[in-house]
Amino acid sequence: MRHVGRLLALLALALLCLQLWFAGRILLMRFVAPQSTSFQRSEIVRLLGEKHQVSWSQQWVDDAQLPATLKRAVIASEDDGFAEHGGVDWDALKGAWKKNEKAQARVEARGKGVAKVVGGSTITQQLAKNLFLSGERTLLRKGQELVITLMLEGLLDKRRILEIYLNNVEWGEGLFGAQAAARHYFRVDAARLGPFEAARLAVMLPAPKRFERQPGSPYVMGRAGLIVGRMNSAELP
Repeated sequence: MRHVGRLLALLALALLCLQLWFAGRILLMRFVAPQSTSFQRSEIVRLLGEKHQVSWSQQWVDDAQLPATLKRAVIASEDDGFAEHGGVDWDALKGAWKKNEKAQARVEARGKGVAKVVGGSTITQQLAKNLFLSGERTLLRKGQELVITLMLEGLLDKRRILEIYLNNVEWGEGLFGAQAAARHYFRVDAARLGPFEAARLAVMLPAPKRFERQPGSPYVMGRAGLIVGRMNSAELP
């Protein structure tokens, strides 16, 4: 029992050190932009393994050069309670859980296929996952995501969280951040994005690799129109 107690104490100490490391990295982000994210590094490895080369486009732009049109579009599309919640939208998570249960039940009734997983993650949760974690879906990973989310909300203000998110989120294969996306899809700087252009980029975020094949598809264009209509009510931090 003594050895078991020591082992548990060592595990607890290692877990504490890991959380302190995360907190230190996040605290540094108050002053220094992250050079890369865990997701970006995994993409580099994947591209090297599959294509033996890395085509990459990313350029950091400060918050002042990120247009309100894009911020409102992304908030309206991805997380309309961003300015108010503490990092987790519990109602959205509950709704996503119910939808996933119903989808899984339909798949089991048919006896074939794979249930489409609906997410309820906030912008802060997405940033927590992309910055530090893998894409696996386990309770342990989700628990760590929650802890990092609360750290982000506690150590950074909302404007900084959104700034880091918009500069690092994926908008296509090897395409990261608002400036790279604006140049790639519209040949303009991010600061010059109009409402409809910003809405089209926001629509792409849940599945950028799929939507980049047809960025002007009827779905993207129709959904962007709906987002434009909701942008004025999107509250900025």
